[in-house]
Amino acid sequence: MAALGGDGLRLLSVSRPERQPESAALSGPGPGLCCWVSVFSCFSLACSYVGSLYVWKSELPRDHPVVIKRRFTSVLVVSSLSPLCVLLWRELTGIQPGTSLLTLMGFRLEGIFPAALLPLLLTMILFLGPLMQLSMDCPCDLTDGLKVVLAPRSWARCLTDMRWLRNQVIAPLTEELVFRACMLPMLAPCTGLGPAVFTCPLFFGVAHFHHIIEQLRFRQSSVGSIFLSAGHLIGPVLCHSFCNYMGFPAVCAALEHPQKWLLLAGYALGVGLFLLLLQPLTDPKLYGSLPLCVLLERTGASETLLCS
Repeated sequence: MAALGGDGLRLLSVSRPERQPESAALSGPGPGLCCWVSVFSCFSLACSYVGSLYVWKSELPRDHPVVIKRRFTSVLVVSSLSPLCVLLWRELTGIQPGTSLLTLMGFRLEGIFPAALLPLLLTMILFLGPLMQLSMDCPCDLTDGLKVVLAPRSWARCLTDMRWLRNQVIAPLTEELVFRACMLPMLAPCTGLGPAVFTCPLFFGVAHFHHIIEQLRFRQSSVGSIFLSAGHLIGPVLCHSFCNYMGFPAVCAALEHPQKWLLLAGYALGVGLFLLLLQPLTDPKLYGSLPLCVLLERTGASETLLCS
């Protein structure tokens, strides 16, 4: 039976429903309606998150401290209420995840250290070229740089900088909570884990188009440069914060750099190592049992490739 794989198991579950356990996960509407509920719930979350940014009427640009503080308030409220959307989805669809809501959303201690370190390491490897470029253009050496990074005064300045708090703390926390932790459990039973992983960034990307309107409105950038810098990698909060700090790789600047061949080699090496290490560093066995895989098994949509 194991040799049949995921598709075979799903066929068996359809042809012999009497063998399903009494605690079957789906006890509500049919799969089609569940998918519509899942997509609508994710769409509503995305609209609520973006809409909360515009409840404050202001003619000031988005980087103004007053605008940032107001938006802090609204997105924190929406993000705090977003788990209620997952709870409502669970009640409407009748899906019983077999684990607590917070655990399903990724709030658990099991595997927390590899989950915090390995994805960040993998992201830094991908950014090897930009990191080399940053170190070459930095006026201070490594020792002086470490002193600045570790100095309490530097951190105090960061914590009082509204733009830094937005880009490195509030945005990664709230966006990952809404667009990953809440949406992934709702989409996975409908699309499967693999497609859900790629669908969540679509909601995230579309929700960021409002930045284009704002930047064009205040003439802060051209259309071309906006589209190059509007997206970031979806991942854990630390990776999100790191990507926000690094921004889009300055490839054009690297091509004009005095040591461009060394930088281009770093870019290529970073991408190559990222592709080489992607599978081993994202092996589910490194992070303990995955609640999403338990959910998929209970809904009869287990993804043997990603969950094994």
